[in-house]
Amino acid sequence: MTLIEIIGFLSAAIIGISLGLIGGGGSILTVPVLVYLLGISPVTATAYSLFIVGFSSLVGGLSYAKKGLVNYKTGIVFTIPAFISVYLTRLLLVPALPDTWFTVGGLEITKSIGIMVIFALLMIGASYSMIKSNKKKLKEAADEADSVQKFNYPLIIIEGIVVGALTGLVGAGGGFLIIPALVILAKLPMKEAVGTSLLIIAAKSLIGFIGDIQSGGDIDWMFLTIFTVIAGAGIFIGTYLSNMIDGQKLKKGFGWFVLIMGSAMIYKELFM
Repeated sequence: MTLIEIIGFLSAAIIGISLGLIGGGGSILTVPVLVYLLGISPVTATAYSLFIVGFSSLVGGLSYAKKGLVNYKTGIVFTIPAFISVYLTRLLLVPALPDTWFTVGGLEITKSIGIMVIFALLMIGASYSMIKSNKKKLKEAADEADSVQKFNYPLIIIEGIVVGALTGLVGAGGGFLIIPALVILAKLPMKEAVGTSLLIIAAKSLIGFIGDIQSGGDIDWMFLTIFTVIAGAGIFIGTYLSNMIDGQKLKKGFGWFVLIMGSAMIYKELFM
């Protein structure tokens, strides 16, 4: 095993630890690690990320489910449009994307560059949600939860389709989009929204990965299994550390790190 591979697998552990410690965000580092550190192509990396994120979210979601912090009805309402969207995106849209999208001033935007730029923009969006705490707004929305739950079905379906398409395109879970939607649109308490979000991410990510298999994607199962198991083990370490460290205090710092990484990725893809 080379030094780069060792660093890559250590990064898998860090991704899992961050997921367990701060409750999200860590999975957004998966694609950059696979592409820039391990030299995997962006399209393949997004497929691998779906499996890794799906498995890791499933591990976290089951721990929330054991505590009764998952709303299955809400999960089903949100997941159906999301997994249809992510499945079709991976099965039909991604393979159909042209190798060259367009050219601007001599700069050729290829399929690989386009996917990585979109992913970097998603990272910047996620970093903003981590840096600028919306706790007060989300808490107010959660406090308004009725004893009889009311769904804003049209907005939930639209949100599910959009998040599913983004997940399918760039391989990220989209928890920073799902949790506010569950709190504001489905009136879930915060902890229940987090638990439900993890199972939604797990379902749509793993179903999206099935779309890759059916579209004939070349999967290195040995590598993918090792990376995923290490990330999954990292979640347990992060969960244990969360009993001693306030993950929310680390979230803002992690957000700045993700912001810097996302900005650096855009610079590298477009100007280097």
